[in-house]
Amino acid sequence: MMVSSHVGSSALSVPGVSAAPAQAPHAENTRPMLAHNVFFTLNDNSDAARNKLIEACRRHLAGHPGTLFFAVGTIAAELARPVNDRQFDVALHVVFDGKATHDAYQEHPRHSRFIEESKANWKQVRVFDSYVEGAE
Repeated sequence: MMVSSHVGSSALSVPGVSAAPAQAPHAENTRPMLAHNVFFTLNDNSDAARNKLIEACRRHLAGHPGTLFFAVGTIAAELARPVNDRQFDVALHVVFDGKATHDAYQEHPRHSRFIEESKANWKQVRVFDSYVEGAE
């Protein structure tokens, strides 16, 4: 069975993985958490350019209200299994306490400054947002 995850006009298929049943969207300000994962493919993907984007993420995107987890880094070059998506240079992972804080982050001036300062070097940006629940 193939699972297809649509992002914009592209799709990602993973052989051998079954899809979970679709669930209704969650109400504002309720659990579960919202995971915001962004994968940047850069025009200039030199170490200096990657580090510049990582620093911009830290400066503009860390520490927003409602953030439960923040991490940013580069692709793990040594992990090149057939199932690994290799089409990115920098990955951003932010987990918010809910949809409302994610939505506020999207509209925040620091987020807008990040986009304006960084977008010139973006070849492609893929965003994967999902509702998640932690282990008990």
